[in-house]
Amino acid sequence: MATDAPPPSKEEHRLPSAEEFSEVQQSAEFAELRRTFRSFAFPLTIAFVAWYLLYVLLSNYAGDFMGAKLFGNINVAFVFGLAQFVTTFLIAWWYSRHAAAKLDPKAEAIKSRMEGGA
Repeated sequence: MATDAPPPSKEEHRLPSAEEFSEVQQSAEFAELRRTFRSFAFPLTIAFVAWYLLYVLLSNYAGDFMGAKLFGNINVAFVFGLAQFVTTFLIAWWYSRHAAAKLDPKAEAIKSRMEGGA
């Protein structure tokens, strides 16, 4: 069975001590990694939850609006429901790009230093 994963590395990595983990956790580099993650994830999460709650609230309290036919048997509620799925996939794609460009290089630098590679 073929996979896209690279073969396991043959080189030995040393395991960092608890003190080294604590030291890295207190470092400016790790704080920057967390800040980069949080500055992306938290606002986007809040925006998505607000968008979802808007959909739920409109479905409960604005039945006439949500039931308005746009074309054929397609109404506003159906379009908003599909938009929930679209935004979920767009957010996942956007986060994947953000992580690959901004988070992964910083995390890899910390990891390689902790494992003794740098």
